[in-house]
Amino acid sequence: MKDRLIISGFGGQGVMLLGQFLAYAGMLDGRRVSWIPSYGPEMRGGTAYCSVTISDTSIASPVISRPDTLIVMNSPSLDRFLPAVRRYGIVVANSSMIEHIPELDRDIHLVSVPAQSIAEELKAPKASNMVMLGCYLGIRGGLSEKAVEAALQKAFVDAVKRPDLIPINRAAIERGRELALAGN
Repeated sequence: MKDRLIISGFGGQGVMLLGQFLAYAGMLDGRRVSWIPSYGPEMRGGTAYCSVTISDTSIASPVISRPDTLIVMNSPSLDRFLPAVRRYGIVVANSSMIEHIPELDRDIHLVSVPAQSIAEELKAPKASNMVMLGCYLGIRGGLSEKAVEAALQKAFVDAVKRPDLIPINRAAIERGRELALAGN
C-alpha cells in the first residue's frame, strides 16, 4: 500500500485531525507515515490543508505535489487541488459544502459525500471530517479495524482528553464507510 493524500478545507473543519488520525492509524498498522500541516493566515475559517503519506515502503519525500487521493471539505480546496490529482486517483468531496462538483474528464474516481448533512443527522456537526474519513476507508481500505480503533483512542483520549467523543466519531466513520460501500 502506498497512498499520498492531500486533505483540505477551512480551518475548524477538522482537516488536521483527519490527517493526524490517518497517520496514527497507519503507524499503528506498522506502516511508514508522514504528516505535514499547512495553515492559512487564520486557523479557524482560513484555508488549511495537510499532506499525509501512508506506505509499506520508505517515503522518499513527505512533500506531495501530485496526490493519489484528495479529500476536500469545501469549494476553494476542490478548485485548488483537483488539477493535481494523479490519473486513476480518488477524490472524496464534501457535497454539503461544495455547490458545484465538476464532471471529470480524466480517469479519477470522484465520490460526493454529504458529510455535513450526515454529521448533523448524527447530532454531531463537527464530525463531518470523520464521515469523510469513513468514506475514504470504505473506498481505499488498507488500514485495519484495530488500527482505526486505536487511532480513535489516540486522537480523542490521549490528545484531547475527550473519551466521550469516541462513540459519535465511531458512528460518523461507520456512516461514511457504509456510504462508500453502498456505491455512493
